[in-house]
Amino acid sequence: MLHTEHKSNRELRYGFILLPNFSLIAFSSAIEPLRMANWISERNCYATALISHDGKPVTSSCGVQIQVDHNLKELPYFDAVFVCGASPVARTGNETVIDWLKKQLNSNIAIGGIGTGSYVLAIAGLLDKYRATIHWWHIENLKREFPKTQVTNRLFEIDGARYTCSGGTASMDMMLFLIGRQQNMDLAASISEQFVCERIRSTDDLQRIPIKSRISANQPKLIEAVTLMEANIEEPLSTDDLAHHVRLSRRHLERLFKKYLHNVPAKYYIELRLTQARKLLRQSDKTILQIGMLCGFSSASYFSTAYKNFYDITPREERKLVD
Repeated sequence: MLHTEHKSNRELRYGFILLPNFSLIAFSSAIEPLRMANWISERNCYATALISHDGKPVTSSCGVQIQVDHNLKELPYFDAVFVCGASPVARTGNETVIDWLKKQLNSNIAIGGIGTGSYVLAIAGLLDKYRATIHWWHIENLKREFPKTQVTNRLFEIDGARYTCSGGTASMDMMLFLIGRQQNMDLAASISEQFVCERIRSTDDLQRIPIKSRISANQPKLIEAVTLMEANIEEPLSTDDLAHHVRLSRRHLERLFKKYLHNVPAKYYIELRLTQARKLLRQSDKTILQIGMLCGFSSASYFSTAYKNFYDITPREERKLVD
């Protein structure tokens, strides 16, 4: 068992509001790290309770029914309350929860949204002027419907007393981040090891958004070109080669990139390769030179310069951040 100094000297109380058809994987990925924190540290770091609007059991999207501890009318004090959203998003039927959330606008309780729970928080006005995220399927809708919310495509966002994540296993990353901040990073790392997580992803990590969701489905040539780029990271294709493979003129291909991706093919390609390089720097033990070569950079100096221009730090500095 791990014994380390901790930042919080009292038990923190976390409540989870389960909406009908909530995502079971997102919920369990959020609550299990809290249980494990108690077990590893051999003390009560966290107390958790489950909530439904009426105190009755709630059925998840996969049909598993969960008993709850409280209804919204008779809640004890919580340090944070998380709304576990429906899968798919429910636009109606959560009026009781939304009314309760509106009453928390000026409270000291931290409010979180897990998966599509972020949408419910936005309806209640709790995400106005806050950074927030949601599952990639709903990002554009959240941006359009709630322009006061600073919507990102990150795995999770911690902005003041607002905690949001994209759902799925990103719930675990968010909780490990909070545990590291509230307790200590050694404890968070030990929890990650218990759950056989390759690494603790940070607030800098982005969701992996399928190419067809980023580009209009009626642009198959553009989708084909980007797919070719993603499949040829180590040996990049020239813009002329890409145009040839997708049977377009170079000029036409450049127009498509400009219109739909707001970029030129060459710049989009190098950013794609640098994104892969950053992932390898953080997750692998390969040398910086090896990573540069794997990502299509012909020399260490070229790789370092391109990385510095894009991320404002060198690959060596990036590697030190995770060592």
